[in-house]
Amino acid sequence: MLKIGNHLSFSKGYLAMGKTAIKLGANTFAFFTRNPRGGKAKEIDPADAAAFLELAKEQGFAKLVAHAPYTLNPCSADAHLREFAKNTFADDLKRLEYTPGNYYNFHPGSHVKQGAEVGIAYTAQMLNETLTKEQSTTVLLETMSGKGSEIGRNFEELRAILDKVELQ
Repeated sequence: MLKIGNHLSFSKGYLAMGKTAIKLGANTFAFFTRNPRGGKAKEIDPADAAAFLELAKEQGFAKLVAHAPYTLNPCSADAHLREFAKNTFADDLKRLEYTPGNYYNFHPGSHVKQGAEVGIAYTAQMLNETLTKEQSTTVLLETMSGKGSEIGRNFEELRAILDKVELQ
């Protein structure tokens, strides 16, 4: 089965995204868990999530891809930004349990003059502090490119993060 979808807005909730996907001929979709350039998240309505799960079952939806905000930087030189990343990441994983068994995609971040090894260690540390055996969400690391201080510029850096993560 071909799995095809697009990026949809979470502003009206899960059921609205599901209905929009169907109108577009999709059987899955991606969405940001919160404002992509901020930190505030829309409250989850459990009834909305349950209605979406029923629709998704009826329509044979594939797994969804939730995307972390771009402001999440687990390898920042700033300890407050790393704490924000960890708290946001943990909150998103908790919220995603309303639609269990899907994917959560994030960029490992930017080390900014600390070096790739430090950035890799910080990102793995955040994962080790937030991932749980009980969660049903699969976490995905997305590659990055750009200024040269991003972690995940190549598969070797992603592998280095994964090698440090306790829960696989």
